[in-house]
Amino acid sequence: MDKDFTLHKYEQFLKAALAAGYELTSYQNYLANDYEKVLILRHDVDKRPQNSLRTAQLQHELGVIGTYYFRAVPESFDVEVIQQIEALGHEIGYHYEDLAICKGDSKKAIVHFEKWLEKLRKYYPVKTVCMHGSPLSKYDNRLLWDNYNYRDYGIIAEPYFDIDFDNVFYITDTGRKWDGGSVSVRDKVKSKFNLSFHSTDELIAAFENGQLPNQIMQNIHPQRWSNDSMEWIQELLSQRLKNSIKKAIFVK
Repeated sequence: MDKDFTLHKYEQFLKAALAAGYELTSYQNYLANDYEKVLILRHDVDKRPQNSLRTAQLQHELGVIGTYYFRAVPESFDVEVIQQIEALGHEIGYHYEDLAICKGDSKKAIVHFEKWLEKLRKYYPVKTVCMHGSPLSKYDNRLLWDNYNYRDYGIIAEPYFDIDFDNVFYITDTGRKWDGGSVSVRDKVKSKFNLSFHSTDELIAAFENGQLPNQIMQNIHPQRWSNDSMEWIQELLSQRLKNSIKKAIFVK
């Protein structure tokens, strides 16, 4: 059996969804169309953008597209990678963390948001944004919108605000597992679905057995998915340490 959290395993996941009749597409496409069965492919590019490029290339080979959210930090915002992913037909969005960066000052944060949204729009006409969880910060970046409205900036949607997760089943690899709610600070949603999966193989089996809802959003962090053995081990050990810290100190 292949190791989990490799690109090989992710490819099996995507092919299982396709075989089960799901349309695999970006968040923006999902908003513009009425799909009977859909898997929204969301990617948070927290670091190692080259991993996101490899993921985007794999999806392109399979004839599907997704959404890639880039942070306003050097370990994420790689212009060359952004342009290459855009050229493959994927959607680009802003993975905002402005309130955390500006230490809770909403006036500074909105200026920071405007600045980085404009930078990103040099390479793609960004229409959707998604918050970065900033687990080491006490500030929830979504609270920026208590004082401002992202629609004033030409943004049509933010998934944590604009998806009904009682109708769209949400799966995320936060914590380097699919049932990482106990080590997730903010990447979680309220939902009526009573479904839980630990491994990618369990999700693949659920696709094959018709056990999943017709509307799904996946969120993966491509830095976690690698065929390189050394990189895979480094990410495994790093995530174990982060999970322990988050569970002990930050998860409320």
